Amino acid sequence: MSAVAIRGWCPGALRPMRSGDGLVVRVRPHCGRLDAAQATGLAELARRYGNGLIDLTSRANLQIRGVGEESYLPLIDGLDRLGLLDANPDSEARRNVLVTPYWTAGDESRALAAELEKALAGAALDLPTKFGFAVDDGRERVLAGASADVRIERDSAGGLLVRADGAPLGRAVTRSEAVPVGLALAEWFVASGGAEGERRRMATHLASGATLPDALCGDAAPARRSADPAPGLCPEGALVAVAFGQMQHQTLNHLAACADALRVTPWRMLLAEGMRAMPAGAGLITQADDPALRVIACSGAPRCGKAHADTRALATALAPHIPSGARLHVSGCAKGCAHPGSAEITLVATRDGFDLVRHGSTRDTPVMRGLSGAAIVINPSVLTGGR
Repeated sequence: MSAVAIRGWCPGALRPMRSGDGLVVRVRPHCGRLDAAQATGLAELARRYGNGLIDLTSRANLQIRGVGEESYLPLIDGLDRLGLLDANPDSEARRNVLVTPYWTAGDESRALAAELEKALAGAALDLPTKFGFAVDDGRERVLAGASADVRIERDSAGGLLVRADGAPLGRAVTRSEAVPVGLALAEWFVASGGAEGERRRMATHLASGATLPDALCGDAAPARRSADPAPGLCPEGALVAVAFGQMQHQTLNHLAACADALRVTPWRMLLAEGMRAMPAGAGLITQADDPALRVIACSGAPRCGKAHADTRALATALAPHIPSGARLHVSGCAKGCAHPGSAEITLVATRDGFDLVRHGSTRDTPVMRGLSGAAIVINPSVLTGGR
């Protein structure tokens, strides 16, 4: 590795992003899984070459934060030895694959994900960096709320289907057809102009009037959507969260010592394989009703140079006041990196204070502007329209 290719969005390991606390290096575990040795090694690399902080992202990746320019190449060498690098930046960018964390040994989930990853590595596709795939082939769809453009799912009878995100129905496929049809959808997206413009996502492309070709359409309805996940035990192990999706390297090291392996989820949680009791440890959220799960916040100032406020301090103060079942998103700027979608309450930091959006995203029109963080903490009822 002779040079650092720095970008301002969607970082990778081979294309890091510069932030207020150094380089952000994103690691994409193959098939969404780290074995114990990989998890332990990644924690040590974060301690040695970063500031010790590790993010869990909404794309089921991990980010090592605070990496100095002089530490980047040794970090990359360490990730390579752990088997966590791609051949080149282009194949890394294409390998944007979510896989249901609830797979079991012998089912098709990991095999489909591995086949899809291999096909993407060899594909000549110029996809947008946020374009992604989901292998969500359980009896219920657990990734329906996660960002993806091409989805491999099941129908109510258990058959496989491939569906373009934004289309209500998909094409029924055999096991051998699933990955080729998924790639064909991606190829059509590029050829039909979906990779052009601002949003560059499948659902937006279809909503703007693009029509899928007959060969990629179908009448197969996907299986029902599951309830939102929460920390707790499941047949595969223990699902645990960390506040704001960020943990110290010691936390990852502790989990690696407890579990057979770790599965990374798009819910900013880790599934610790094989555990039959919830783990204890500093920084872990193990209760489904923990108020910290009701808030989302980006890195904020001073960790991000684009942010206008310390988002996490405000979100922490407000978490106990957010009603159960509701979600507060505190964004340091209008980009909404931590949560592009809608939330019951969204606060957007600006140079003049916080703008308040109800039942919308950072892109929607605020109902109030220029609120101070201190005033919101004193009177949190303003968030829901109370006095």
